[in-house]
Amino acid sequence: MKKTCAVVFCWLIVVTAGAQIRLTKLVVKRGESYELKGSDILVLDTLILHDSSKLILNRLKGDNFIHARVAIFHKGTRVDGHGVHGLRGRNGRPGQSPSSPCTNGGSGTLGSDGTHGGHGTNLSLYLSDIVLLGDLTIDVSGGDAGDGGTGGEGGGGGPGTRLCAGGNGGAGAAGANGGKGGDAGNVNFVSSRIPELRNMLGGKLKVRNYGGNLGLGGEGGSGGYAGLSPVGNSKLDGKPGRKGAKGKDGIAGKPGSVNFLDK
Repeated sequence: MKKTCAVVFCWLIVVTAGAQIRLTKLVVKRGESYELKGSDILVLDTLILHDSSKLILNRLKGDNFIHARVAIFHKGTRVDGHGVHGLRGRNGRPGQSPSSPCTNGGSGTLGSDGTHGGHGTNLSLYLSDIVLLGDLTIDVSGGDAGDGGTGGEGGGGGPGTRLCAGGNGGAGAAGANGGKGGDAGNVNFVSSRIPELRNMLGGKLKVRNYGGNLGLGGEGGSGGYAGLSPVGNSKLDGKPGRKGAKGKDGIAGKPGSVNFLDK
């Protein structure tokens, strides 16, 4: 279960949504999290993330900004601006299989497309001083897309009689399309310690800015079975239904960039 941290602060001003959140000191305790809400700008004198704690960015805003004079990160800390994952599409319904003789089966219905993955958050970090006592991961990857739903199966054909041929199986519906993976956000470091930050990247400082995986197209529904003649005459059997086509795969999201700018 996600915990919400007890925030230690000396001074706090939160005006209206979209305004800056100003703190003199923010301490996120071990294993807990602090979520940036109501604003996309966090301004503080001191930021301290203890072991396995997390700072969650405001995903409702495409760009977030953190200004800190001193930022101290302990072991296993994270700044999370990962895009939300898409949802798998709904499967189609099977066609009707009539009980009446010599009647064709119904076609399956289409499923729904997978939804798109959310974009990762763009993050700009303005840091006068940074202390890495452990490892920090900044995750602004795009969300994975949802797969398309499977097409509904065709219904079976009704049985034949001595007077009429068996019904044809219903056609299976096409699979739905997969969604598009979310694009990753960009991370901008603005600091007077750019050479040190560059050396930390890939070691104590990790940035995850991968594009979201594409959603796979759903499989087509199977064709319905043919209605058979009761007299064993294959010429009086119905025809099996056609299998539906596979849905189209989506597109993977684009990766983000990491930029270092002197303060």
